[in-house]
Amino acid sequence: MPMIDIQAVSKWYGPQFQVLKDCTTAVEKGEVVVVCGPSGSGKSTLIKCVNALEPFQSGAIHVDGINLQDPSTNLPKLRARIGMVFQHFELFPHLKITENLCLAQEKVLGRSRDEAMTKAMALLERVGLKDHSHKFPGQLSGGQQQRVAIARALAMDPIAMLFDEPTSALDPEMITEVLDVMVELAREGMTMMVVTHEMGFARKVAHRVIFMDKGEIIEDRPKEEFFGTPRSERAQVFLSKILAH
Repeated sequence: MPMIDIQAVSKWYGPQFQVLKDCTTAVEKGEVVVVCGPSGSGKSTLIKCVNALEPFQSGAIHVDGINLQDPSTNLPKLRARIGMVFQHFELFPHLKITENLCLAQEKVLGRSRDEAMTKAMALLERVGLKDHSHKFPGQLSGGQQQRVAIARALAMDPIAMLFDEPTSALDPEMITEVLDVMVELAREGMTMMVVTHEMGFARKVAHRVIFMDKGEIIEDRPKEEFFGTPRSERAQVFLSKILAH
């Protein structure tokens, strides 16, 4: 099976508003898939369904062969294996950077303090922040905080990484430092599903691009085809606007 398998997923908010409409796609192990589309198209909702942060009413999602809808599935255990990086970092502001990286390792994975700290320091070095390990999140820039968030997710040895608009809250000069880390991850073979408007990143490392609009997957194509000539008029309009700047 694919690492992430999404079959005919639909989701409603209340009886009237359908936010996802019969979405079907899959992400193979080691594949990088970028999900793009206009605001309100369901991108973030879809990616949050992948680790059951959002419930859905019909369809099925399997991650590494595990059915999210199966009542016997241990969702906290599964979430611990899926790295999630959000738009707004979600770091614990009262804990130092090393504590942010060690907490879940110790509490969820049962690692010793020494093991967790060794892993934390290695990952902080990897994202270029080893010298900031003693600081609190509020003492770092937005780009640095987002790199810490990525390191924290990697500390759990995830089987896949989900990114929900990881650069949209950053100043322009901070975006590159976060994307550079993500590019390295992609090149190392990490399975990644990335909601983003950063089309340069998509062109550089994505294997496929999913374009969504009004809760539907309109296009799901190799990046060369998507950036060449999108089939749908909606995707053509979207790209013409986003690539014009």
